[in-house]
Amino acid sequence: MTKILMTSVRDDEEAAIKAYASKHQIEIVTSPKLIQDALDRLDGVDGVVIQQRGKVTDNVYPVLKAHGIKQLTTRTAGYDTINLELAHQNGLVVTNVPAYSPRSVAEFALMQIFRLLRHTLVVDHRVAKADFRWGGLQAKEIHSATIGIIGVGRIGGTLAKLLHALNATVLGYDIKPREDLKDIVEYTTKEDLLKRADVVSLHVDLNPTSEGLLTKQDFALMQPTAGLVNASRGPVVNTTDLIAALKSGEIAVAALDTVEGEAPVFAQDHRADQLKDAPQIKELVDLPNVILTPHIAFFTNIAVQNMVDIALDDVMAILNGQPAKNEIK
Repeated sequence: MTKILMTSVRDDEEAAIKAYASKHQIEIVTSPKLIQDALDRLDGVDGVVIQQRGKVTDNVYPVLKAHGIKQLTTRTAGYDTINLELAHQNGLVVTNVPAYSPRSVAEFALMQIFRLLRHTLVVDHRVAKADFRWGGLQAKEIHSATIGIIGVGRIGGTLAKLLHALNATVLGYDIKPREDLKDIVEYTTKEDLLKRADVVSLHVDLNPTSEGLLTKQDFALMQPTAGLVNASRGPVVNTTDLIAALKSGEIAVAALDTVEGEAPVFAQDHRADQLKDAPQIKELVDLPNVILTPHIAFFTNIAVQNMVDIALDDVMAILNGQPAKNEIK
């Protein structure tokens, strides 16, 4: 019987994993550990599926090869945790899940855009202190707002369609503008988008061209009343520069679902240590004009099911000598 090891497995994934194993008559063993800490589980394993934000350590690749494993699959869209060169040197086909649910992240970004436009963060802080005054809370209705989307791909394009349905003005910046969206997105330069947008929403993958995509020079272009939503990847934004812009009033507010240095913090309980080893994230938590969420934009019932199913479909294809739909070359 085919045997697959899945690492970094959460409780909420178990039902989907068991259903897949039953349907395809295979054995799937799971571990909450990272792959580098679960190498003792590889005996008799035919395929491996991971999910982690930290790097796969270099020693993993030759160990997988030594066990006769031919692939390494991440059930995430991002694959920067994997050293592709080392993987390929060890004969591993690498696959990911590029579109487990564009709608999940797009809906989350839309929710945050509404929160920024309606000043709900300010309201929450005031009401918590029994302050119910209206001063400064006059909001923009979505159809009167200009929303800038940087990265108009699967997720950004889905967000653009949602915003267009609400009659918002949608600006887009992408190195490969989508022809099918040109009737609803006004493509422009990054600089023009930053100057004009009431809210800027980031939806790019992490690669050498997107790392540090927004820095102090970019925040200086934005309106002092503007907000930023980042539901893509943390290193896309220079966090030091963002904090400075938020403190100085260069921009008004940010909703961040992902930040630099999140790997040892997000999806963990830090009530005991109060983030003493993550001072920059602690500073973001303490800022009154920041909404911080722990990388949960993707986290819906449909997305979790798709992440499991699509990842395992690729593993099964490779084990059966067929091309994987989502191979990364």
